Amino acid sequence: MTGPVFALRDVSVAYGKIEAVRKVSLEIAAGSIVTVIGANGAGKTTLLNAAMGILPATGEILFEGRSLRTESIEERVADGISLVAEKRELFATMPVEDNLRLGAYTRPRGERTRDALEEVYALFPRLKERRRQAAGTLSGGERQMLAMGRALMAKPKVLMLDEPSLGLAPRIVKEILHLVADLRATGVAILLVEQNARAALRIADYAYVMETGAVTLHGPAATLANDPRVIESYLGFAECAA
Repeated sequence: MTGPVFALRDVSVAYGKIEAVRKVSLEIAAGSIVTVIGANGAGKTTLLNAAMGILPATGEILFEGRSLRTESIEERVADGISLVAEKRELFATMPVEDNLRLGAYTRPRGERTRDALEEVYALFPRLKERRRQAAGTLSGGERQMLAMGRALMAKPKVLMLDEPSLGLAPRIVKEILHLVADLRATGVAILLVEQNARAALRIADYAYVMETGAVTLHGPAATLANDPRVIESYLGFAECAA
């Protein structure tokens, strides 16, 4: 197909009378990383939840050119859209490999699941080393790898990541975001919500800045990284993580 694999057109989300997201439009091509940066409360997570169908929204959410207006979360996952939530939502008492296998529930059982496991282990060798270990005993960085690996088990065409660096030490943030950058080569389209603007802009192809629910700036990530408004608001005190 030509054009973006995933697009939002004038998407708005309201909590009662409070409009948390206002007419946001963005698009992502296959094999690219698009990041949404902004302060806490800007509406970034709300936007992802709307895109996944977790929250009701107005406007259009398009996957491969067709509207997802009537599709459930489960149908969007089956289409090839995955969300790694901020809280990671792992099954702490289950082994790493069982957590990963749960990510493939929309795919036929058997050989395809085994192939997907090997692909995830190739991306995250540490998960293979820990495959029989309970997820709850992993380090913070390993838990984030597991959450990402579980999402990749579904073979998504669109992968949405909500604050993958949250709560991690700077050295681990660097590792996680380098892994996100490496996923570009698999052809998946990545929508990255990240408060660490400096690190996000380094790995992204295109970026959107959200403030109080609306997009106020957008453009190539390298251009925004040198924009005085972005530097003053988001990069001046950000940790260098890449």
